Amino acid sequence: MHAGPPNGGADPSTHQLRLFLALTEELHFGWAAARLLITQPAFSQQIRCLERRLGLQLIDRTSRTVELTSSGHALLPRARAVTDAMAELHRTAEAQSREVSEHIVIGALSTEPVMPRSQAILDERNKQRPGLTVEVRALNFLNRYEALNSGEVDVAFVRPPAPPGLQVLELVEEPRVVCLPSEDPLADRAEVKLEQLSGRPVVTMPPESPPQEWRDFWAVSPRPDGVPILFGPLTLDVEGVLHAISRRQAIGILPASVRTFYPRPGVIYRDLVDVSPCTMALAWPAKNRDRAGITLFRTIARTIVQNAAEQEEGHCY
Repeated sequence: MHAGPPNGGADPSTHQLRLFLALTEELHFGWAAARLLITQPAFSQQIRCLERRLGLQLIDRTSRTVELTSSGHALLPRARAVTDAMAELHRTAEAQSREVSEHIVIGALSTEPVMPRSQAILDERNKQRPGLTVEVRALNFLNRYEALNSGEVDVAFVRPPAPPGLQVLELVEEPRVVCLPSEDPLADRAEVKLEQLSGRPVVTMPPESPPQEWRDFWAVSPRPDGVPILFGPLTLDVEGVLHAISRRQAIGILPASVRTFYPRPGVIYRDLVDVSPCTMALAWPAKNRDRAGITLFRTIARTIVQNAAEQEEGHCY
């Protein structure tokens, strides 16, 4: 027989558990409430309600700082497991709903969906399956691959290298450029070599952003001359990169297409002549490759890439 909660009342809500987790991370009621965009009195009330429902004191309120009681420490991993499981449940339900309703979500880090090869894929999709609705969802350096693995997005336009578990079809190759503050001494040069960038800090990608190979590629690490790289501010997306550069805090290395899509006061782009090019690709989780919407996109993308290759080789008449 189900015994129910210790105090005979209702079970804790997932929302209350999320508030508790935020409090354990911030260790401050006001900061935790502000982070979750609710008032501090409402936040405190929900934490007290959680304690009543569990029949336990989770927070020591006698000190000037927030501290977990022994019960709070004991329940912390369980609370995190519950909220993670609920998030996974919602992601799975959303993915299944998209499959049934003929809706697909495409992830993108920046302007990849408006590049010519991406537009060709989207246009062909509209011809072949006009009933399939498409949503483009913005991603960042931190979640761009996790969103694929978790099912938040079905496919994504990405910039390899990609981690294991994802399948990737390269769509187009382009050079990389160095992004510099407009006052930089190298601004009067049309081309820049890697060795000329020694001593200039490079924007930092989040360490939680896999894989390491990807972060090394965009920092060009290690450098051929063996000189250690200086790292500057942490950035989560292309806008953050350009902001740090415009504030003269760092430099960045990005695809050459940023010249077209990201003109910015205080930022200049110069050809980086001695690094390998980068690619844009369509990626999807290997475990989901046979889902109808994903199959459609990868088939269309593969056909477009093959046709472009034949035209470049002069095989199409």
